[in-house]
Amino acid sequence: MNPDLNRLQPYPFEKLAALVADIRPPEGLAPIALTIGEPKHPVPRIILESYQGALEEIGQYPNTLGKPELRHAIAGWLGRRFGIAEDEIDPDRHILPVSGTREALFAFAQTIVERRPNAKVLMPNPCYQIYEGAALLAGASPHYLACTDDNGLLPDFDAVSDAVWNDCQLLYLCSPGNPTGAVMPVETLQKLIGLAQQHDFIIASDECYSEIYLDEARPPPGLLQAASAMGLQGFDRCVVFHSLSKRSNVPGIRSGFVAGDAAALEAFRRYRTYHGCTMSPAVQTASIAAWNDELHVQENRSLYRRKFEAFLEITGDMLDCQAPDGSFYLWPRLPMDDCEFTRRLLREQNVRVVPGSFLSREVGGHNPGQNHVRMSLVASVEECTEAARRIRALLA
Repeated sequence: MNPDLNRLQPYPFEKLAALVADIRPPEGLAPIALTIGEPKHPVPRIILESYQGALEEIGQYPNTLGKPELRHAIAGWLGRRFGIAEDEIDPDRHILPVSGTREALFAFAQTIVERRPNAKVLMPNPCYQIYEGAALLAGASPHYLACTDDNGLLPDFDAVSDAVWNDCQLLYLCSPGNPTGAVMPVETLQKLIGLAQQHDFIIASDECYSEIYLDEARPPPGLLQAASAMGLQGFDRCVVFHSLSKRSNVPGIRSGFVAGDAAALEAFRRYRTYHGCTMSPAVQTASIAAWNDELHVQENRSLYRRKFEAFLEITGDMLDCQAPDGSFYLWPRLPMDDCEFTRRLLREQNVRVVPGSFLSREVGGHNPGQNHVRMSLVASVEECTEAARRIRALLA
């Protein structure tokens, strides 16, 4: 058995189940889950119809590179969304379709990390736990970068020593952040690109929440956008991960892509040829329709905007919280221990949330998720509004 498996920590939802196993919620209140970041908005009709019309394609083996039409649709979307010139993105060299970003984020580390002493993978803290597991099973040590209120819920990259940067082989970013919702500005992304060139590491930017934001005039910037703006040819050492799960409310079709540095993607393509995790041809056809349509994405953002407005209007003076720059999460600071709050909220109000300390790691005696919880506003507007009323009642 691979001994590195013993280094993996329980998933946050395993910890949550154990934390509340003895609690009986009030029977008179319907359960409301603000835990898993699984979109609940309707699946767009354009995606359903495209998928249903392509079902006969499941009689074919899918290609690791995916259909040329899909890669071209993705290249077109990247250009429109991030202002990247058409001649900068080669669909055959700079894009690789994948079966969702979770699979790709994990497998990418297995491709990139060279097993040598002191190999490090840097990541935000708190973060998506897949980054940590990917580092451990690639034979590297996770190095956690605390995201605190003092630094706008972003890592303090200036505090990272040259010695750590020299050991870094892979830097995971997440913008907008999970769970914080913080967005990394272009200037920070460009500074990190400079560090990657100087210290010879790859940046893996998880941008799967990039299409969920509240201000239509301020879409979150992306890593390839930052690289293009500074004239970096070929997106050297820059790789981004995007998904239809959150953008288009289709987490079940497992469709996303990786784009950027051609050499890194060629190595990743070779890895995935053996890995065998290719996208169904019918899903590829549906994905082409999804990447070519923005109307359903705008409607999606409008629903999230309504939920944030309703939730924060109700809890505003009771909960230390503000709307995120991106994503569908709230990351409030609590007046009590996050585990105690989670248990009381379920026991008294039948609302489930995730303790922030379960999404973070303690470093130097400090857990940056302590006294926070993550709330996923993925349920209906009515359920999110009711959850806000119950949280207000608990805090009162």
